[in-house]
Amino acid sequence: MATILILGAGISGHVAASHLRRKLSKEHQVVVVSPNSNYQWIPSNIWVGIGRMKSKEILFPLAPLYKKKGIDFKQAKAISFFPEGDKNETKPYVLAEYVAGENKGQQEKVIYDYLINATGPKLNFEATAGLIPGQNKTYSVCTYTHANHAWEGLNALIQEMKNGKKAKILIGTGHAKATCQGAAFEYILNVEQELRRHKVRDRAEITWISNEYQLGDFGMDGMLLSYGSNIMKSSEMVEMVFEDRDIKWILGAGVNKIEDGKTHYETLEGEQKTETYDFAMLIPSFSGHGFKAFDKNNNEITDKLFKGFMLVDADYTPKPYEEWTAQDWPETYQNPSYKNIFAPGIAFAPPHSISKPRKSKSGTEIFPSPPRTGMPSGITAKLVADTIIDTIKKGKNLQEHKGSMANMGAACIASAGYGTFSGSGISITTFPIVPDYKKYPDTHGRKLGKTFGEIGLAGHWLKLTLHYVFMYKAKMKPFWWLLPE
Repeated sequence: MATILILGAGISGHVAASHLRRKLSKEHQVVVVSPNSNYQWIPSNIWVGIGRMKSKEILFPLAPLYKKKGIDFKQAKAISFFPEGDKNETKPYVLAEYVAGENKGQQEKVIYDYLINATGPKLNFEATAGLIPGQNKTYSVCTYTHANHAWEGLNALIQEMKNGKKAKILIGTGHAKATCQGAAFEYILNVEQELRRHKVRDRAEITWISNEYQLGDFGMDGMLLSYGSNIMKSSEMVEMVFEDRDIKWILGAGVNKIEDGKTHYETLEGEQKTETYDFAMLIPSFSGHGFKAFDKNNNEITDKLFKGFMLVDADYTPKPYEEWTAQDWPETYQNPSYKNIFAPGIAFAPPHSISKPRKSKSGTEIFPSPPRTGMPSGITAKLVADTIIDTIKKGKNLQEHKGSMANMGAACIASAGYGTFSGSGISITTFPIVPDYKKYPDTHGRKLGKTFGEIGLAGHWLKLTLHYVFMYKAKMKPFWWLLPE
């Protein structure tokens, strides 16, 4: 009998647990450890943050579903890793602490044969002074509770605007190395549309603030894409969208401090500037959780497992930007020191950024960290699950299931306004996610035809359809496994 331990029940963790439980016999144990009691479909947080969906529509409790499906669930958080066991325990384990229930505060050694670290990122708000969701007129949509607060703040401002108030709205990144520009981009378009719906758009100045060097970077170094019968840069596409909606932008901005209604940031020119606002939604930086690891003699071996995020089969050799290649990126998401440990999704340490690194004249790094959200999280989780399943069934360590972000495509649909006939969506498909400049030297590292953009109502319909499709899939309804990641 094998025990597979999964840390985290987000997209990666839940996908891995679902496939493992379906494909392995009941003699094998699937255990999920997560501090969260609910599964949430994160892409729809955007709609919660503008009041067009209730948080109950994008989440469901994990414990009843896991009990029904035969998955063991512990509402606890991982504290430290013991991949060799210890002097009293010969099997590897993770030390976890319960965060709810009658065992709250108690710690437990959770033993495993295979470990999937799907803990995702720590939302590192404290890396930016004053960036606290719900305070200083700043908000977040990173979780459903954050999104609820964002709608409360936005709705209160809208009511003031209906009474004649002129307002400044600021949306983007809240740190010089933040990622997930796509979520902020989607939110700013939805906020703009909501202001129109409430007939107060003329009373608002809306500004995009980002650490991107150019619009449409999204942490992926931008794209050259097919747009209808034309070819355009993603920067041109986003600029067209912003100009059409009268959204201003500030680029190359490393936000470093938030005060009540004030954002302080540094530019690539080294200038210190301030932008005022009445409402702001700023994405924080992501970081690892600060886990520690120990060998069987209790000596610290954290550097064997972590480099902020978890180390996997990537090429982490330090080298100049000009020498980075698509082949540096991992394929199996397997830790090189402990072959029974994997880290899909956001949990793995990227070998380097995708966007070109830039520093301000004073030496501050201002550029997006690489995104690993959405489709890549689900695809890499299933890949890891299939590797473990085959290894268990065939009795040897296999690496037949591979998938690098450098040969993996992704589709992103950004809602640009909610409404059956008044909504819109911006659909962007990218292949590959990590540009391969050797393979596609003339098209900015990506394959035209597989990298394209579309704008229109159909995109909104597809985004809304995907909400219901993936909620159905996450609840493991009949034939859920036929739906793609």
